[in-house]
Amino acid sequence: MSGKVYVGVDLGGTSIKVGLCDENGKLLQTYEGPTGAEFGPDEVLDRIANYVRLLVDQSESGWDDVAGIGAGLAGFLDIPEGIVRFSPNLKWHDVPVKATLEKKLGKPVAIDNDANVAALGEAWSGAGAGIANCVCYTLGTGVGGGIIIGGKIYQGSAGMAGELGHMAVVPDLEAIQCGCGQMGCLETVSSATGIIRMAKDAVQRGDKTSLAMIQNITAKDVFDAAKAGDEAALRIVNRAAFYLGKSMAALAVVLNPQRFIIGGGVSKAGEILFQPIREIFKKYTPAQVQENVDIVPATLGNDAGVVGAAGLNLR
Repeated sequence: MSGKVYVGVDLGGTSIKVGLCDENGKLLQTYEGPTGAEFGPDEVLDRIANYVRLLVDQSESGWDDVAGIGAGLAGFLDIPEGIVRFSPNLKWHDVPVKATLEKKLGKPVAIDNDANVAALGEAWSGAGAGIANCVCYTLGTGVGGGIIIGGKIYQGSAGMAGELGHMAVVPDLEAIQCGCGQMGCLETVSSATGIIRMAKDAVQRGDKTSLAMIQNITAKDVFDAAKAGDEAALRIVNRAAFYLGKSMAALAVVLNPQRFIIGGGVSKAGEILFQPIREIFKKYTPAQVQENVDIVPATLGNDAGVVGAAGLNLR
């Protein structure tokens, strides 16, 4: 196979996924293996290098075709230097990922926040393909995000731009403390964790709800109950959607993106979540700002991270 290819690394706490993309962001090949985080950063970086070589060896591309390698990582990063300053999940401190992988693989390496690279993946060849300016939300255990301006990740002065889950949107009287230490963050109501918490609260209050019959409530249980007409579940879904829509309205008057993209497990709920988000966004956004702005689901699923990471050396 001729033409340049790019390798993306999605580093998780339990598994490492690597992917090979062409210059258009088409995912050509993937490989996945265990992280081995318990053995320390040197072992993990050795595994990344081995998985990357295995990936390329199994593909139709040669090693000389690889133009660059990108990695998406969770934690606090020094992106220009390519250093993981602190990763709570991996228990890493000051790990020089870029320099180490460049030495092991002999290719240019770039790193970025995992939510940012997922956003870049969607912008490159997913739901944001052809869109220069977009904002991506990832609704999972928490709420992650990424801002794409002019086709590139906007990182801010300290690399902390796009922390959408930590927008303080819930009024003080209703706010609870977020894991970040602040009160009223979007993550407390619009993540899977927030939705489950609100469902448990409803059951404990004695609300009439089918959720009371479920021992270990999941976010999917809440959405399924809402679709079946459960009023308590529907209130929870609408509350999560309300604050998502309001956060988008706030971002729209600042960034004026062409598209909001919502990914992550919670986004699979479908129109029962997306319709109220769109209604709230329209209600709280000036007409001139909301014009030609759409809110759509992500399309790359679990591949967004490796695709976006691969694009770090291209865009």
